[in-house]
Amino acid sequence: MFLRPLADRMRPQTFDDIAGQPHLFSKNGLLRRMVQSGRITNMIFYGPPGTGKTTAADIIAKNSDMTLFRLNATTASLSDIKDITQQTNTAIGSGGILLYLDEIQYFNRKQQQSLLEYIEDGRITLITSTTENPYFYIYPAIISRSAVFEFKPVRPEECVPVLQKALKTLNEENKTEKTSDDETLCYISKICGGDVRRAIGVLENIFYAADQKIDRDLTDAFIPEIMRGTGAFAADGDDHFDLLSALQKSIRGSDPDASVFYLARLLTAGELLSACRRLQVIASEDIGAAYPLAAAITRACCESAVDLGLPEARIPLVNATVMLATAPKSVTALAAYDAAEADIRDGKGKEIPAHIRDAHYSGAAALGRGIEYLYPHAFDNDWVKQQYLPDDIRDKRYYEYGANKNEQTAKAYWDKIKNK
Repeated sequence: MFLRPLADRMRPQTFDDIAGQPHLFSKNGLLRRMVQSGRITNMIFYGPPGTGKTTAADIIAKNSDMTLFRLNATTASLSDIKDITQQTNTAIGSGGILLYLDEIQYFNRKQQQSLLEYIEDGRITLITSTTENPYFYIYPAIISRSAVFEFKPVRPEECVPVLQKALKTLNEENKTEKTSDDETLCYISKICGGDVRRAIGVLENIFYAADQKIDRDLTDAFIPEIMRGTGAFAADGDDHFDLLSALQKSIRGSDPDASVFYLARLLTAGELLSACRRLQVIASEDIGAAYPLAAAITRACCESAVDLGLPEARIPLVNATVMLATAPKSVTALAAYDAAEADIRDGKGKEIPAHIRDAHYSGAAALGRGIEYLYPHAFDNDWVKQQYLPDDIRDKRYYEYGANKNEQTAKAYWDKIKNK
């Protein structure tokens, strides 16, 4: 008979036993109050690994009369969900079905859309978890029908009591009397970056790696060999999202040294895909029109990195990072979009000018569509003055040229063409 991992054997059974997340599980925690009031709704849990997402789903299921099913989106299919929904007609599903879907970001858009059918009619109450920002990776219609809860990395001082309990359990199971001071346990917590499950695993490895007769006191001297090559030192207690934010802000601030450092932190922690995604965002958001090729170069470097995998992936990614950090910066294009979006939200610009509406159908001319349109390519320099914006914002300026060389070159060209 196999022995379950220590972290699984120690899994909390009540909200009081969960380490960290006081904003969710303390006496006044939002999620705890919802569950105690009998409000079991669709929920999205997001945050780093080992912070209690799966445990919370288990406890919620136990506090309801619902039947819990677990699926992981990395291996599950829609047929698995259909099989579960068939249980609603049986005695086992009489109290309703609670589906815990882990790693939902691995479901594509179509698969996520298909989930709506089951949560809309109440056949399934969905609790899903992800380590990625749900607003980027989960279908908006699912988000709009769910309560979103952020799980944060567990602080070292919150993790120490869990490790004390883990060491006590190991001693009882092995009939030993090994000890460890709080400083060592705190150090383990820090290098595991707020991941309680990982911290327990590291402690367990140290426990068994130590000589059973000689090494009764487990100190941080045992840690480097255990941790070598695992990437655990990269976390240092910081949040996954904080590292991504620090990377972007360092590149935005044109600091190549800090940019390379935070890239290394991410890659040492195994965050290859997250780093690639963020670098591609930066290329368009922060460099933008100042150096339009940055987006294409970054995309090529990221594709190369994914093909290579770590550790070689660091080579194209650090080149992209240095290029972005030292490139001229511009947010003029993004600022133009934000200004246009603000006008749209204010209800402006609803009436598109008739001459630039679609005229490729019979009857368009009778509606006045396209009649006065001037085809720019029929004029010198492929440009002719005409109105494109709706009447109520016809003179609005959204885009302003940046001071960088590329945008100023474009400005000089169009000033010459439009004002000749």
